[in-house]
Amino acid sequence: MRSGGQSGVWTVSVIILSIGTWVGRVGPRPADGELALLTSPRERLETVRQVLSEVPLIDGHNDLPWNIRNFLHNQLAEFDFDKDLRQVTPWSKSAWSQTDLVRLRQGMVGGQFWAAYVPCESQHLNAVQLTLEQVDLIKRLIEKYSQHMQFAASSREILEAHGRGRIASLIGVEGGHSLGSSLAVLRTLYQLGVRYLTLTHTCNTPWAKSSSVEDDDEDGGGLTAFGETVVKEMNRLGMLIDLSHTARTTMRDALRVSKAPLIFSHSSAFAICNSSRNVPDDILKQLADNGGLVMVTFYNYFVKCGSQASVSDVAEHIYYIRNLIGVDHIGVGGDFDGINKTPRGLEDVSKYPELFAELLRSGKWNVLDLKKVAGLNLLRVLTQVERVRDDLRTAGITPFEEYLPDSPDTIGNCALDINSVQRVTEV
Repeated sequence: MRSGGQSGVWTVSVIILSIGTWVGRVGPRPADGELALLTSPRERLETVRQVLSEVPLIDGHNDLPWNIRNFLHNQLAEFDFDKDLRQVTPWSKSAWSQTDLVRLRQGMVGGQFWAAYVPCESQHLNAVQLTLEQVDLIKRLIEKYSQHMQFAASSREILEAHGRGRIASLIGVEGGHSLGSSLAVLRTLYQLGVRYLTLTHTCNTPWAKSSSVEDDDEDGGGLTAFGETVVKEMNRLGMLIDLSHTARTTMRDALRVSKAPLIFSHSSAFAICNSSRNVPDDILKQLADNGGLVMVTFYNYFVKCGSQASVSDVAEHIYYIRNLIGVDHIGVGGDFDGINKTPRGLEDVSKYPELFAELLRSGKWNVLDLKKVAGLNLLRVLTQVERVRDDLRTAGITPFEEYLPDSPDTIGNCALDINSVQRVTEV
Protein backbone atom coordinates (compact mmCIF):
# COMPACT_ATOMS: atom_id res chain seq x y z
CA MET A 1 0.00 0.00 0.00
CA ARG A 2 2.76 2.40 0.95
CA SER A 3 4.62 2.00 -2.33
CA GLY A 4 1.41 2.79 -4.28
CA GLY A 5 1.04 6.03 -2.35
CA GLN A 6 4.62 7.03 -3.02
CA SER A 7 4.17 6.30 -6.71
CA GLY A 8 1.09 8.50 -6.77
CA VAL A 9 2.93 11.38 -5.12
CA TRP A 10 5.78 11.01 -7.63
CA THR A 11 3.33 11.07 -10.56
CA VAL A 12 1.59 14.17 -9.22
CA SER A 13 4.94 15.90 -8.73
CA VAL A 14 6.04 15.14 -12.29
CA ILE A 15 2.75 16.45 -13.70
CA ILE A 16 2.90 19.63 -11.63
CA LEU A 17 6.48 20.21 -12.77
CA SER A 18 5.46 19.58 -16.39
CA ILE A 19 2.61 22.05 -16.11
CA GLY A 20 4.90 24.57 -14.48
CA THR A 21 7.29 24.54 -17.42
CA TRP A 22 4.48 25.81 -19.68
CA VAL A 23 3.77 28.94 -17.66
CA GLY A 24 4.99 32.08 -19.38
CA ARG A 25 6.66 30.29 -22.29
CA VAL A 26 4.14 31.21 -24.96
CA GLY A 27 3.08 34.41 -26.67
CA PRO A 28 3.78 38.03 -25.81
CA ARG A 29 4.96 38.84 -22.33
CA PRO A 30 2.00 39.91 -20.15
CA ALA A 31 2.04 43.55 -19.08
CA ASP A 32 0.61 44.02 -15.59
CA GLY A 33 -0.85 40.54 -15.83
CA GLU A 34 -2.61 41.17 -19.13
CA LEU A 35 -1.68 40.87 -22.75
CA ALA A 36 -1.34 44.06 -24.69
CA LEU A 37 -4.40 44.46 -26.90
CA LEU A 38 -3.78 42.56 -30.11
CA THR A 39 -5.23 44.69 -32.83
CA SER A 40 -5.86 42.20 -35.61
CA PRO A 41 -7.70 38.85 -35.72
CA ARG A 42 -4.62 37.32 -37.30
CA GLU A 43 -2.39 38.36 -34.39
CA ARG A 44 -4.86 36.92 -31.91
CA LEU A 45 -5.11 33.61 -33.77
CA GLU A 46 -1.33 33.36 -34.03
CA THR A 47 -1.05 33.79 -30.27
CA VAL A 48 -3.76 31.20 -29.66
CA ARG A 49 -2.12 28.66 -31.96
CA GLN A 50 1.15 29.14 -30.15
CA VAL A 51 -0.58 28.58 -26.80
CA LEU A 52 -2.35 25.43 -28.01
CA SER A 53 0.88 24.00 -29.38
CA GLU A 54 2.26 24.14 -25.82
CA VAL A 55 -0.80 23.14 -23.79
CA PRO A 56 -3.29 20.43 -24.77
CA LEU A 57 -6.73 21.79 -25.53
CA ILE A 58 -8.93 19.24 -23.73
CA ASP A 59 -12.63 19.14 -24.59
CA GLY A 60 -14.97 17.57 -22.06
CA HIS A 61 -17.60 15.97 -24.27
CA ASN A 62 -18.04 14.75 -27.85
CA ASP A 63 -20.85 12.44 -29.02
CA LEU A 64 -19.24 11.11 -32.20
CA PRO A 65 -19.44 7.47 -30.95
CA TRP A 66 -23.23 7.60 -30.83
CA ASN A 67 -23.36 8.97 -34.37
CA ILE A 68 -21.16 6.11 -35.52
CA ARG A 69 -23.70 3.76 -34.00
CA ASN A 70 -26.60 5.57 -35.64
CA PHE A 71 -25.03 5.87 -39.08
CA LEU A 72 -22.79 2.80 -39.29
CA HIS A 73 -24.05 0.35 -36.62
CA ASN A 74 -20.58 0.63 -35.00
CA GLN A 75 -18.89 -0.85 -38.07
CA LEU A 76 -15.57 0.93 -38.56
CA ALA A 77 -14.15 -0.95 -41.55
CA GLU A 78 -15.34 1.64 -44.06
CA PHE A 79 -15.43 4.65 -41.74
CA ASP A 80 -12.94 7.22 -43.05
CA PHE A 81 -12.45 9.38 -39.97
CA ASP A 82 -9.37 10.94 -41.53
CA LYS A 83 -11.45 12.51 -44.32
CA ASP A 84 -13.49 15.71 -44.22
CA LEU A 85 -16.88 14.19 -43.39
CA ARG A 86 -18.64 17.26 -44.76
CA GLN A 87 -17.96 15.62 -48.13
CA VAL A 88 -19.09 12.12 -47.12
CA THR A 89 -22.67 10.87 -46.76
CA PRO A 90 -24.53 10.38 -44.46
CA TRP A 91 -22.41 12.75 -42.34
CA SER A 92 -22.65 15.56 -44.89
CA LYS A 93 -26.46 15.51 -44.66
CA SER A 94 -26.67 15.56 -40.87
CA ALA A 95 -27.00 18.67 -38.73
CA TRP A 96 -25.60 16.58 -35.84
CA SER A 97 -22.16 15.95 -37.41
CA GLN A 98 -19.30 18.34 -36.60
CA THR A 99 -16.29 16.08 -36.02
CA ASP A 100 -13.54 14.40 -38.05
CA LEU A 101 -9.76 14.15 -37.79
CA VAL A 102 -9.19 16.82 -40.43
CA ARG A 103 -11.13 19.39 -38.42
CA LEU A 104 -9.84 18.19 -35.03
CA ARG A 105 -6.33 18.94 -36.30
CA GLN A 106 -7.41 22.34 -37.61
CA GLY A 107 -8.95 23.07 -34.21
CA MET A 108 -5.72 22.03 -32.46
CA VAL A 109 -7.58 19.68 -30.15
CA GLY A 110 -5.05 18.01 -27.86
CA GLY A 111 -7.39 15.93 -25.72
CA GLN A 112 -10.95 14.70 -26.10
CA PHE A 113 -13.37 12.92 -23.80
CA TRP A 114 -15.42 10.66 -26.11
CA ALA A 115 -18.89 9.96 -24.74
CA ALA A 116 -20.00 6.36 -24.33
CA TYR A 117 -23.66 7.37 -24.39
CA VAL A 118 -26.73 5.16 -24.62
CA PRO A 119 -30.32 6.45 -24.43
CA CYS A 120 -32.37 6.50 -21.26
CA GLU A 121 -34.86 4.20 -23.00
CA SER A 122 -32.35 1.39 -22.41
CA GLN A 123 -32.52 1.80 -18.63
CA HIS A 124 -33.53 -1.43 -16.86
CA LEU A 125 -33.15 -3.23 -20.20
CA ASN A 126 -29.80 -3.57 -22.01
CA ALA A 127 -28.09 -0.31 -21.01
CA VAL A 128 -25.02 -2.06 -19.61
CA GLN A 129 -24.46 -4.11 -22.78
CA LEU A 130 -24.97 -1.11 -25.04
CA THR A 131 -22.53 0.93 -22.94
CA LEU A 132 -19.89 -1.77 -23.17
CA GLU A 133 -20.36 -1.78 -26.93
CA GLN A 134 -19.78 1.98 -27.03
CA VAL A 135 -16.65 1.69 -24.92
CA ASP A 136 -15.43 -1.03 -27.30
CA LEU A 137 -16.19 1.23 -30.28
CA ILE A 138 -14.19 4.14 -28.86
CA LYS A 139 -11.18 1.95 -28.16
CA ARG A 140 -11.31 0.42 -31.64
CA LEU A 141 -11.58 3.88 -33.21
CA ILE A 142 -8.49 5.03 -31.31
CA GLU A 143 -6.60 1.94 -32.37
CA LYS A 144 -7.60 2.31 -36.03
CA TYR A 145 -6.29 5.89 -36.11
CA SER A 146 -3.37 5.42 -33.73
CA GLN A 147 -1.18 7.73 -35.81
CA HIS A 148 -3.46 10.59 -34.78
CA MET A 149 -5.09 9.43 -31.54
CA GLN A 150 -3.72 7.90 -28.36
CA PHE A 151 -5.75 6.30 -25.58
CA ALA A 152 -5.32 8.11 -22.27
CA ALA A 153 -6.58 7.19 -18.82
CA SER A 154 -4.57 9.56 -16.61
CA SER A 155 -3.21 13.08 -16.46
CA ARG A 156 0.26 11.71 -17.21
CA GLU A 157 -0.97 9.89 -20.33
CA ILE A 158 -2.66 13.08 -21.60
CA LEU A 159 0.69 14.84 -21.43
CA GLU A 160 2.46 11.93 -23.10
CA ALA A 161 -0.01 11.91 -26.00
CA HIS A 162 0.26 15.67 -26.49
CA GLY A 163 4.03 15.43 -26.42
CA ARG A 164 3.83 12.91 -29.27
CA GLY A 165 1.55 15.15 -31.31
CA ARG A 166 -1.47 12.89 -30.87
CA ILE A 167 -4.97 13.60 -29.61
CA ALA A 168 -5.25 12.20 -26.08
CA SER A 169 -8.47 10.21 -26.21
CA LEU A 170 -10.36 9.57 -22.99
CA ILE A 171 -13.71 7.88 -22.32
CA GLY A 172 -16.65 9.24 -20.35
CA VAL A 173 -19.91 7.37 -19.76
CA GLU A 174 -22.88 9.72 -20.08
CA GLY A 175 -25.62 8.64 -17.69
CA GLY A 176 -25.77 6.64 -14.48
CA HIS A 177 -28.40 4.36 -16.01
CA SER A 178 -25.45 2.70 -17.76
CA LEU A 179 -24.43 1.11 -14.45
CA GLY A 180 -27.57 -1.00 -14.01
CA SER A 181 -27.39 0.09 -10.34
CA SER A 182 -24.25 -2.03 -9.90
CA LEU A 183 -21.00 -0.95 -8.29
CA ALA A 184 -19.35 -3.95 -9.93
CA VAL A 185 -20.27 -2.53 -13.34
CA LEU A 186 -18.81 0.83 -12.26
CA ARG A 187 -15.55 -0.83 -11.32
CA THR A 188 -15.49 -2.80 -14.56
CA LEU A 189 -15.98 0.37 -16.60
CA TYR A 190 -13.07 1.96 -14.76
CA GLN A 191 -10.89 -1.06 -15.54
CA LEU A 192 -11.84 -0.66 -19.22
CA GLY A 193 -10.53 2.90 -19.14
CA VAL A 194 -13.62 5.02 -18.43
CA ARG A 195 -12.54 8.14 -16.56
CA TYR A 196 -15.77 9.98 -15.91
CA LEU A 197 -19.37 9.10 -15.25
CA THR A 198 -22.18 11.62 -15.76
CA LEU A 199 -24.41 10.72 -12.82
CA THR A 200 -27.64 11.12 -14.81
CA HIS A 201 -28.73 11.84 -18.34
CA THR A 202 -32.32 12.90 -19.18
CA CYS A 203 -33.86 10.35 -16.80
CA ASN A 204 -33.71 9.67 -13.10
CA THR A 205 -31.90 6.55 -12.02
CA PRO A 206 -33.03 4.58 -8.96
CA TRP A 207 -30.37 6.49 -7.03
CA ALA A 208 -30.00 9.98 -8.59
CA LYS A 209 -32.25 12.75 -9.88
CA SER A 210 -31.90 14.33 -13.35
CA SER A 211 -32.30 17.99 -14.31
CA SER A 212 -34.75 16.95 -17.04
CA VAL A 213 -37.34 15.77 -14.51
CA GLU A 214 -36.51 18.22 -11.76
CA ASP A 215 -39.48 19.58 -9.79
CA ASP A 216 -39.86 23.35 -9.73
CA ASP A 217 -39.67 23.44 -5.94
CA GLU A 218 -36.77 20.96 -5.87
CA ASP A 219 -38.19 19.19 -2.82
CA GLY A 220 -36.73 15.74 -2.32
CA GLY A 221 -34.61 13.92 -4.84
CA GLY A 222 -30.88 14.23 -5.22
CA LEU A 223 -28.74 11.24 -4.32
CA THR A 224 -30.08 8.32 -2.33
CA ALA A 225 -27.82 6.49 0.14
CA PHE A 226 -26.77 4.21 -2.71
CA GLY A 227 -26.11 7.25 -4.90
CA GLU A 228 -23.78 8.63 -2.25
CA THR A 229 -21.99 5.28 -2.26
CA VAL A 230 -21.55 5.58 -6.05
CA VAL A 231 -19.80 8.92 -5.45
CA LYS A 232 -17.58 7.43 -2.74
CA GLU A 233 -16.65 4.48 -4.97
CA MET A 234 -15.79 6.86 -7.80
CA ASN A 235 -13.50 8.73 -5.39
CA ARG A 236 -11.89 5.43 -4.42
CA LEU A 237 -11.38 4.42 -8.05
CA GLY A 238 -10.09 7.80 -9.23
CA MET A 239 -12.98 8.49 -11.61
CA LEU A 240 -14.19 12.01 -12.37
CA ILE A 241 -17.75 12.73 -11.21
CA ASP A 242 -19.65 14.66 -13.88
CA LEU A 243 -22.68 16.71 -12.80
CA SER A 244 -23.94 17.83 -16.22
CA HIS A 245 -27.58 16.71 -16.64
CA THR A 246 -28.11 16.34 -12.88
CA ALA A 247 -30.74 18.07 -10.74
CA ARG A 248 -29.57 20.79 -8.39
CA THR A 249 -30.27 18.56 -5.40
CA THR A 250 -28.03 15.91 -6.96
CA MET A 251 -25.33 18.52 -7.54
CA ARG A 252 -25.46 19.64 -3.90
CA ASP A 253 -25.42 16.09 -2.56
CA ALA A 254 -22.44 15.10 -4.72
CA LEU A 255 -20.52 18.24 -3.73
CA ARG A 256 -21.19 17.42 -0.08
CA VAL A 257 -20.12 13.78 -0.29
CA SER A 258 -17.14 13.85 -2.67
CA LYS A 259 -13.61 14.13 -1.34
CA ALA A 260 -12.34 14.94 -4.86
CA PRO A 261 -13.06 17.83 -7.24
CA LEU A 262 -16.10 17.45 -9.51
CA ILE A 263 -16.73 18.56 -13.08
CA PHE A 264 -19.53 19.66 -15.36
CA SER A 265 -18.37 18.18 -18.67
CA HIS A 266 -20.72 20.24 -20.88
CA SER A 267 -22.72 22.95 -19.11
CA SER A 268 -22.78 26.75 -19.01
CA ALA A 269 -23.95 29.56 -16.70
CA PHE A 270 -27.58 29.53 -15.58
CA ALA A 271 -27.47 33.27 -14.87
CA ILE A 272 -27.04 33.96 -18.60
CA CYS A 273 -29.33 31.21 -19.93
CA ASN A 274 -31.80 29.78 -17.43
CA SER A 275 -31.78 26.23 -18.78
CA SER A 276 -31.87 23.48 -16.18
CA ARG A 277 -28.79 22.07 -17.95
CA ASN A 278 -26.73 25.07 -16.85
CA VAL A 279 -25.11 25.74 -13.48
CA PRO A 280 -26.64 28.27 -11.03
CA ASP A 281 -24.48 30.70 -9.10
CA ASP A 282 -24.74 28.98 -5.73
CA ILE A 283 -23.53 25.70 -7.24
CA LEU A 284 -20.72 27.49 -9.09
CA LYS A 285 -19.52 28.92 -5.77
CA GLN A 286 -19.64 25.49 -4.15
CA LEU A 287 -17.77 24.08 -7.14
CA ALA A 288 -15.00 26.62 -6.62
CA ASP A 289 -14.74 25.61 -2.94
CA ASN A 290 -14.57 21.99 -4.11
CA GLY A 291 -11.76 22.83 -6.55
CA GLY A 292 -13.85 21.62 -9.49
CA LEU A 293 -14.44 22.68 -13.06
CA VAL A 294 -17.30 23.73 -15.36
CA MET A 295 -16.56 23.01 -19.02
CA VAL A 296 -18.57 25.58 -20.94
CA THR A 297 -20.72 24.09 -23.69
CA PHE A 298 -21.66 25.41 -27.13
CA TYR A 299 -25.27 24.32 -27.75
CA ASN A 300 -27.25 27.41 -28.78
CA TYR A 301 -30.14 26.54 -26.48
CA PHE A 302 -27.77 26.46 -23.49
CA VAL A 303 -25.83 29.54 -24.64
CA LYS A 304 -28.65 31.94 -25.57
CA CYS A 305 -31.76 29.88 -24.70
CA GLY A 306 -32.70 30.04 -28.39
CA SER A 307 -31.77 28.80 -31.83
CA GLN A 308 -29.22 31.56 -32.58
CA ALA A 309 -25.90 32.22 -30.82
CA SER A 310 -22.36 33.30 -31.64
CA VAL A 311 -18.83 32.70 -30.41
CA SER A 312 -19.03 35.97 -28.45
CA ASP A 313 -22.09 34.62 -26.62
CA VAL A 314 -20.10 31.56 -25.53
CA ALA A 315 -17.31 33.89 -24.38
CA GLU A 316 -19.87 35.75 -22.25
CA HIS A 317 -20.47 32.56 -20.24
CA ILE A 318 -16.72 32.23 -19.71
CA TYR A 319 -16.43 35.88 -18.65
CA TYR A 320 -19.32 35.48 -16.25
CA ILE A 321 -17.94 32.36 -14.59
CA ARG A 322 -14.48 33.89 -14.35
CA ASN A 323 -15.84 37.00 -12.67
CA LEU A 324 -17.88 34.92 -10.22
CA ILE A 325 -15.46 32.15 -9.19
CA GLY A 326 -12.19 32.72 -11.04
CA VAL A 327 -10.42 31.40 -14.12
CA ASP A 328 -9.16 28.27 -12.32
CA HIS A 329 -12.57 26.63 -12.62
CA ILE A 330 -13.31 26.95 -16.35
CA GLY A 331 -12.81 24.58 -19.27
CA VAL A 332 -14.55 23.81 -22.56
CA GLY A 333 -17.00 21.01 -23.38
CA GLY A 334 -18.39 21.68 -26.83
CA ASP A 335 -20.84 18.72 -27.00
CA PHE A 336 -20.12 18.46 -30.73
CA ASP A 337 -21.92 15.64 -32.57
CA GLY A 338 -24.53 15.79 -29.81
CA ILE A 339 -26.00 19.13 -30.87
CA ASN A 340 -27.72 20.35 -34.03
CA LYS A 341 -27.50 24.11 -33.41
CA THR A 342 -24.00 25.57 -33.14
CA PRO A 343 -22.90 29.17 -32.55
CA ARG A 344 -21.69 31.32 -35.44
CA GLY A 345 -17.92 31.04 -35.35
CA LEU A 346 -18.03 27.68 -33.50
CA GLU A 347 -19.67 25.54 -36.15
CA ASP A 348 -17.46 22.48 -35.65
CA VAL A 349 -14.32 21.17 -33.96
CA SER A 350 -12.05 23.19 -36.25
CA LYS A 351 -13.18 26.44 -34.62
CA TYR A 352 -11.81 26.20 -31.06
CA PRO A 353 -9.05 28.76 -31.76
CA GLU A 354 -11.77 31.28 -32.62
CA LEU A 355 -13.12 31.05 -29.07
CA PHE A 356 -9.72 31.72 -27.52
CA ALA A 357 -9.09 34.54 -29.98
CA GLU A 358 -12.41 36.02 -28.88
CA LEU A 359 -11.22 35.93 -25.27
CA LEU A 360 -8.00 37.70 -26.30
CA ARG A 361 -10.03 40.38 -28.10
CA SER A 362 -11.04 41.86 -24.75
CA GLY A 363 -7.41 42.57 -23.84
CA LYS A 364 -8.07 41.20 -20.34
CA TRP A 365 -6.66 37.70 -20.72
CA ASN A 366 -3.05 36.73 -20.22
CA VAL A 367 -1.27 33.65 -21.52
CA LEU A 368 -1.70 31.68 -18.32
CA ASP A 369 -5.47 32.37 -18.32
CA LEU A 370 -5.77 30.91 -21.81
CA LYS A 371 -3.72 27.87 -20.86
CA LYS A 372 -5.86 27.18 -17.82
CA VAL A 373 -9.11 27.24 -19.78
CA ALA A 374 -7.61 25.18 -22.59
CA GLY A 375 -6.36 22.30 -20.48
CA LEU A 376 -4.37 23.10 -17.37
CA ASN A 377 -7.50 23.29 -15.22
CA LEU A 378 -8.67 19.86 -16.34
CA LEU A 379 -5.19 18.42 -15.79
CA ARG A 380 -5.16 19.89 -12.28
CA VAL A 381 -8.58 18.45 -11.44
CA LEU A 382 -7.73 15.01 -12.80
CA THR A 383 -4.43 15.04 -10.92
CA GLN A 384 -6.27 15.86 -7.68
CA VAL A 385 -8.80 13.08 -8.33
CA GLU A 386 -5.89 10.68 -8.78
CA ARG A 387 -4.32 11.97 -5.55
CA VAL A 388 -7.54 11.31 -3.60
CA ARG A 389 -7.60 7.79 -5.08
CA ASP A 390 -4.03 7.16 -3.95
CA ASP A 391 -4.70 8.56 -0.48
CA LEU A 392 -7.75 6.32 -0.04
CA ARG A 393 -5.74 3.34 -1.25
CA THR A 394 -3.00 4.14 1.25
CA ALA A 395 -5.65 4.41 3.98
CA GLY A 396 -6.78 0.89 3.15
CA ILE A 397 -10.25 1.77 1.86
CA THR A 398 -11.67 -1.32 0.16
CA PRO A 399 -14.32 -1.55 -2.58
CA PHE A 400 -17.84 -0.69 -1.47
CA GLU A 401 -20.26 -3.62 -1.65
CA GLU A 402 -23.68 -2.00 -1.24
CA TYR A 403 -26.41 -3.02 -3.66
CA LEU A 404 -30.02 -2.10 -4.42
CA PRO A 405 -32.10 -5.22 -3.76
CA ASP A 406 -35.33 -3.52 -4.90
CA SER A 407 -33.95 -1.86 -8.05
CA PRO A 408 -35.80 -2.48 -11.34
CA ASP A 409 -32.42 -3.60 -12.63
CA THR A 410 -32.54 -6.58 -10.25
CA ILE A 411 -36.26 -7.38 -9.92
CA GLY A 412 -37.85 -5.99 -13.12
CA ASN A 413 -39.51 -7.97 -15.90
CA CYS A 414 -36.24 -8.05 -17.83
CA ALA A 415 -34.07 -9.07 -14.88
CA LEU A 416 -33.32 -12.42 -13.29
CA ASP A 417 -33.59 -12.56 -9.51
CA ILE A 418 -30.46 -14.62 -9.04
CA ASN A 419 -31.48 -15.55 -5.49
CA SER A 420 -34.55 -17.34 -6.81
CA VAL A 421 -32.55 -19.76 -8.97
CA GLN A 422 -32.01 -23.22 -7.55
CA ARG A 423 -28.56 -24.76 -7.84
CA VAL A 424 -28.69 -27.54 -10.41
CA THR A 425 -26.93 -30.77 -9.50
CA GLU A 426 -24.36 -31.65 -12.12
CA VAL A 427 -24.72 -35.09 -13.66
